[in-house]
Amino acid sequence: MSAPRSELVRTLVDRGYLHQATDLEGLDALAAKGPVTGYIGFDATADSLHVGSLVQIMMLRRLQQCGHRAIALMGGGTTKIGDPSGKDEQRRLLDDDTIAANIRGIGAVFERFLSFKDRSGEDRSAAPPAMMVNNADWLDGLGYIRLLREVGPHFTVNRMLTFDSVRLRLDREQPLTFLEFNYMILQAYDFLQLAREYDCRLQLGGSDQWGNIVNGIELARRVDGRELFGFTTPLITTASGAKMGKTAAGAIWLSPHRLSAWDYWQFWRNTEDADVGRFLRLFTDLPLAEVARLEGLAGAEINEAKKVLATAATALLHGREAAERAEATARETFEQGGTAASLPTVDLPRAELEPGIPAFRLLARAGLVASNGEGRRLIQGGGGRLNDERIDDAERPIGLGDVPESGTLKLSAGKKRHILVRPV
Repeated sequence: MSAPRSELVRTLVDRGYLHQATDLEGLDALAAKGPVTGYIGFDATADSLHVGSLVQIMMLRRLQQCGHRAIALMGGGTTKIGDPSGKDEQRRLLDDDTIAANIRGIGAVFERFLSFKDRSGEDRSAAPPAMMVNNADWLDGLGYIRLLREVGPHFTVNRMLTFDSVRLRLDREQPLTFLEFNYMILQAYDFLQLAREYDCRLQLGGSDQWGNIVNGIELARRVDGRELFGFTTPLITTASGAKMGKTAAGAIWLSPHRLSAWDYWQFWRNTEDADVGRFLRLFTDLPLAEVARLEGLAGAEINEAKKVLATAATALLHGREAAERAEATARETFEQGGTAASLPTVDLPRAELEPGIPAFRLLARAGLVASNGEGRRLIQGGGGRLNDERIDDAERPIGLGDVPESGTLKLSAGKKRHILVRPV
């Protein structure tokens, strides 16, 4: 297409979000006329999203920054089924209470990136306030016969079998339940419902959601004669081909109770050289001219660009103060010969350490890893250290007898991630 007329499409294209669009010129013309409402759906399979979902969150942020309305759709209904896209087996089914708790946790993350109305009902930004909507509000009360009559005639099994989420599972001779087979119908119905209730014209998502997005567009056209639009991002991988957000230590979570600001900063600081410019465009608000300058740095200077990336990305999620504190701690520890006293510290009751805690469990308890399983894998891979000595046995009990004269235990995950544990 020619140069975009709208700030929205220009921003999404220039910052590297575009993979596919159903009608980019049509979307550009619509966005140039005035505010457009767009949404992305997030199923509540955990109480936090991880950094693999960050590109979607940032797209909602771009939508709002360009003066449009962003809807974060919580999948309170669809989580009860589970999206088969990209999955080799059925997701574990969650109960209503767990889903509700997960939605609360995820909602807290969105409040860091989007501007909602405050408790007094006042809009906190110049753009239309963002919204969080739960598809359980309409899916839970949807009668099966009504759904079959309203939506069923517009889907053919022949075409549904061609979608990647179905075809790949069948090609591998892995079971696909009838429950999961219905997921694409419900997601299409979500788009129709949002279009009817909020005049939502745009669905955004990852490239794996292309088929589901197109289904919703076609359903709305056939049922209501509405013109809707779809936009997907490329699969975000690192320069070495690794999936974004997956590390040896586990997922990079977005909720502070899952991962500290320090560890989050370290994740971005360890970005591969070839990814710095791309990640600055996708995951920070830095102007593109400044991004171009930073990605042009060569040799050891690229490390300065990585620090800018780490601090800017961490500031969006954890706040500017926490980001700068993490940067200062890294500088004192790794560049200025800082002592262990400059490292982050967590307090642990002496009663827990008195009988001794297995090493893998203490790593998780201290927040260096997200789970006991990740702690075991870290130690087995040679990356777990206690007071700068390698931990050879994941079951090794660590107790008060291991506390040195400094009064704190130093735990390490690899060479760059450290934390102090202080018995209290």
